[in-house]
Amino acid sequence: MGGAVSAGEDNDELIDNLKEAQYIRTELVEQAFRAIDRADYYLEEFKENAYKDLAWKHGNIHLSAPCIYSEVMEALDLQPGLSFLNLGSGTGYLSSMVGLILGPFGVNHGVELHSDVIEYAKQKLDFFIRTSDSFDKFDFCEPSFVTGNCLEISPDCSQYDRVYCGAGVQKEHEEYMKSLLKVGGILVMPLEEKLTKITRIGPSAWETKKILAVSFAPLVQPCHSESGKSRLVQLPPLAVRSLQDLARIAIRGTIKKVIHQEAASRSGRGLKNTPRCKRRRVRRRRMETIVFLDKEVFASRISNPSDDNSCEDLEEERREEEKTLPETKPDPPVNFLRQKVLSLPLPDPLKYYLLYYREK
Repeated sequence: MGGAVSAGEDNDELIDNLKEAQYIRTELVEQAFRAIDRADYYLEEFKENAYKDLAWKHGNIHLSAPCIYSEVMEALDLQPGLSFLNLGSGTGYLSSMVGLILGPFGVNHGVELHSDVIEYAKQKLDFFIRTSDSFDKFDFCEPSFVTGNCLEISPDCSQYDRVYCGAGVQKEHEEYMKSLLKVGGILVMPLEEKLTKITRIGPSAWETKKILAVSFAPLVQPCHSESGKSRLVQLPPLAVRSLQDLARIAIRGTIKKVIHQEAASRSGRGLKNTPRCKRRRVRRRRMETIVFLDKEVFASRISNPSDDNSCEDLEEERREEEKTLPETKPDPPVNFLRQKVLSLPLPDPLKYYLLYYREK
């Protein structure tokens, strides 16, 4: 059974198909998905499946299907400066995409049950910060992950603007999940086989919307210690950024402005987007999603208005594709921020500090 795209297609083509099927609907969400390559969160031997619209599980490591993450990101209605709590944060893929939107003055916390997955997520986060040119195009809110059961969060923890739970929530835990949310905040979670969006519109007033039929593995119930007491999870403190951090954010922001001004003076139109290779034309078609979670299967079908195209139309489209000239691979995109920092008359340690210690 296949997903939205076939093996060999890249991250951009996956995003194209998610847009085509209306899973991705806003520019902010699209930018976040394009900035982080989903394959980077797979183990090497499984990367051939990274761009299919399928969930992936290996041991304790788990990624939901791209269509699920798309719906979650859209439902959360993310904005710079908000606080976000990811319950069952897993590989950190979703948390990192969220961090691209929250910006440097947001809060980005994750709780994960398995310590080996926490370690995996930290490695992937470090890889993204150190190696990805996308990192320099955004002001990033770096996620912080803690180990523990998300049903045992300390009752004196702060509430959040946005909360997502990546496991099936039993009805008896609904009120607990709501208690983590600020007034005006949004909670997205699988509840009673439906991906559900709950908005807190008052101290005791809620607005609920069912988004999508899903099947998630249920939350793991807490295991009490021998004393009978639960092990409370302490979330990271809401710390104020250091002066050093604020200086780096300000300097990088100033350099970006200089780059845009220089480009504007040269072209009169502002910084042009780096040309990307011509993408294969995305054929409008039914988009089927098959999501495997343990022994459960979730399936959905989204029909597009163009599904009724005749065979002749599809044949004509195929001939047009065949006539397309061979694709030429463009030069790799230039990281203007990195170039500008390296050209500054500064000691190397300070340059690398401004580049988040990247020395590639």
